[in-house]
This record gives sequence, structure tokens and C-alpha cells, in this order.
Amino acid sequence: MRYGTGVVLVLTAGLLWSGFGLAVRHLDGAGAWAVVFWRSVALVPALMLFVSWRSKGQAMRRVLATGRSGAIGGLCLIAASLGGIYSIQATTVANAVFLFAAAPFLTAVLGWALLGERVRRSTWGAIALAAVGIYVMVREGLALGAMDGNLAALGSALGFAGFTIAIRSGRQGDMVPTVVLGGVFTMIAAALVAPMMGETLWVSTHDIVLSMGMGAGLLATGMALYTVGSRVIPAAELTLLSIVEVLMAPVWVWLFLGETASEGTILGGALLVGAVIWNAISGMRGRVPLTL
Repeated sequence: MRYGTGVVLVLTAGLLWSGFGLAVRHLDGAGAWAVVFWRSVALVPALMLFVSWRSKGQAMRRVLATGRSGAIGGLCLIAASLGGIYSIQATTVANAVFLFAAAPFLTAVLGWALLGERVRRSTWGAIALAAVGIYVMVREGLALGAMDGNLAALGSALGFAGFTIAIRSGRQGDMVPTVVLGGVFTMIAAALVAPMMGETLWVSTHDIVLSMGMGAGLLATGMALYTVGSRVIPAAELTLLSIVEVLMAPVWVWLFLGETASEGTILGGALLVGAVIWNAISGMRGRVPLTL
């Protein structure tokens, strides 16, 4: 695969993922647990087909081979999925996705604390800048009564960071089998927890179809494209390319629904995105693009 092809695949994945906010806005009224349940119902078989294709029919073996790290990563994805949906329901899409962008920095801190991974000085600087952006948005969320949405978004970012650390600790080269486990665990958790919280999984047909579309159409397809494309793109460049998801998600809801972001969200989001870009650029050590 050529480098340019990989870039197109990763950008397409980001564009697909940026549609989550718009999709959630079109739900009739399904709760977060119902959404993640039906999303996972479609996600798991779609990703299993992808894993089977890549492993020549050894999908189940690949999933089970993730072991304890895969199980931990899958459990972390419950928080990432639930927090992501709830935050979009409880606050603006812009506020939610900008806070999701904190995930790389939370990953860096957890990797340093739990795995002893070295963190570059420029990354520490980017983390400090990101913290300022988070403070601006969370402070505004508190003033506007949207603190729960902000905390859910940060919980989602932390869950994804935990997922990433689990993959690294297990020396896994492929994240997709762990995402499959995350989908299975999410379905089980939703089936157990939703009734205890007075939330039903049997929502309207519209919401079920839309949630399943998010699982198979946006998440699974995007994951497949990202996984294939990332094979020929350095990690720092992947981070830069992934910014398209964060930048486009607020654009879709503004174009189609007229949803706007506050000044505090724009300022805090700009600081966070700037920190991500700064960290990615500083990580580019003049690497030559790889072509296969």
C-alpha cells in the first residue's frame, strides 16, 4: 500500500467517526445504555468479519489471544463508549469532541505512571496546554449546568486511554480484536445495568436502526479503514490526521442542525487541538514516509 492511500483511508475513517454527534442528535430518545447496546450488536459481527478476513478465518483465535490485556482493554471501552454517547446527549457536540481530544495526553500520563514509558519534554508542555483548555471548558460547563456532560466526555477519554495502555502492556500489534471484546462486554454491561437504572433497551425501531448503523457503518467501517491505513503512516502523523474527527464533528451539527459552540468551548477546544498538533509535530523526527 502506498503512503497516499493510507492517508486517504485514515482521513475517511476520521470523517466517518465525526458523524457520531450528528447521528446521536437524530435519536428519538434512547438512553446511553440502549445506544451502546445496539451499537455493539452491529459492531461485533462487523469487526469479526474484518478480523476473519485479515487472519484467514482465525477470528475467534485472534480475539482470545488478546488475553488479560485484551480483557482489561475491553472493559475500559465500556467507559469510553458510554461516556462518549452520554456526553454528546448532555452537552454540545463541540464540547464533547474537544474533550475527547484529551485522550492522547491521558494515555501519555498513564503510560508514564503505569508502564514507565518515557514522555518527551514537548509532550509535557502539550499536556500543560491541554490542561488549560480542559479547565476552560469544564469551568464553563459548571457555569452552564453541563458539568455531567463534561465529566462524561473526560471519562470517555480516560476509558480510551486505559484501552490504549492495556494494548501496549500486552504488546498487541492490533487493536481490533480488543475492540470486539469491548463490544461484547458493553452488551453484557448494558443488559445488566440498564434495567437497574430504569432504562429500557427496547427503544423505538428508529433508534435501534440508527444505533446499529453507528456500530457497523461508522465505528466498524472507520476502524477497519483506520487499521489498514495506519500500517503505512507514522504514529505522529496519525495523530494529526485524526484531528479531522474533532474538527468536523461540530461542523456537521452546525450545518444540519444549527448547533453552535460557546466562546469558552471554542477557546478551550482551540487550546486542546493546538496541544495535539504541537505534540504530533514535535514527534515527527523527519521520518521518511513508508511505502509497501
